[in-house]
Formats: sequence, C-alpha cells, structure tokens
Amino acid sequence: MFLIVSVLLGVAIGYATGGRLSHLARLRLRATWLVLLALLVQLLIFPLFTDRPLLPYATTSLHLSSYALVFLFLALNWRQGALLLTGLGAVLNLIVIAANRGYMPASPTALARAGKAQAAERLVAEGVYGNVRAMGEGTRLDVLGDWLYLPHGVPLATAFSLGDLLIGLGLVGLVVWGMRARGG
Repeated sequence: MFLIVSVLLGVAIGYATGGRLSHLARLRLRATWLVLLALLVQLLIFPLFTDRPLLPYATTSLHLSSYALVFLFLALNWRQGALLLTGLGAVLNLIVIAANRGYMPASPTALARAGKAQAAERLVAEGVYGNVRAMGEGTRLDVLGDWLYLPHGVPLATAFSLGDLLIGLGLVGLVVWGMRARGG
C-alpha cells in the first residue's frame, strides 16, 4: 500500500510541476516483468486476502529470490537516477529480511497507530502475520523494520520501514521525472 501512496504522490507532484501523465510512456525501463514476477512470488507466499498463503513452502528462499528479481531489474535500469534511491531502500529491506529469516520485523504499535488493529493483534498473538514478524528480543536490526507509520485516517495508512521510505521516495522521483515534458 505504501508504494501506491508513493506513485499517487508522484503523480500529484508531477501534475503540480507541469508534468503530464502521458509522458510516463516515454520512460524506457527494461524488463519490468521482473518486478511483476517478484510481486507475484510475494503474493503466492504471503497471504493478502486470506489467512493462508497460496504457496506455504520455501517462504524464506522464495522471498529472498523475489528480491533477487528486483535487484536484477534495478541493475538493468541503473541509469534511471531515481531508481538508485529505490535500490538503496531495497538493499536495506533485504538486509533486515535476511537477518530475520525471510520476514520483516514489524512493530504492533506502529500497525495499530496506522489503523491496522486486527493485523497488530494477530501479530502479537501469533508472532508472524503475512510477511512480518513481531519486533522483540528475537528479531534483529529492528531499526530497519516496520516501525514508521502513516497515522490512521491517512488514505492507505500502514506501518513501513526506512527502506520502504527510500523506495517510496525513489518512486515519487521517478514518476515526477517521467512526467516532465522532454523533447524527443
């Protein structure tokens, strides 16, 4: 959800600075299918609209493999300056996820303050919910986990990490840059 907010913010800033949505078609990004495949893998291994994942096996290796697909996409598109910030955020997320056996540590308090009380309660009760693990003595690098949040009442509010913030800022920058009028 945080990434949707980033794209929408990028579009709003793009319009406010005289950009046009149609200019995004001029962005020459290679192998965008890699990002879509990474998202598909994550949708299969982490429940989104159900209580159980569609693919309940090899969660850690598949989650880390989905990041490999994203890094391949970023490597192929390294000349897009805004994607460098996105890549840095992805690296931070990968570090903390790898340190926590394939799960992002998340603060139940941050989730509750974002209006995700049910997710926070489930995280406290079960220790793991979707792609997150409850922050605590058993988690590592919590400073890189999901402890930041958009407060309840903000559209698409959720808890997020520093890596997510950098990924989001990179996406905002990419959309704004892509919407700017360019000759060609």
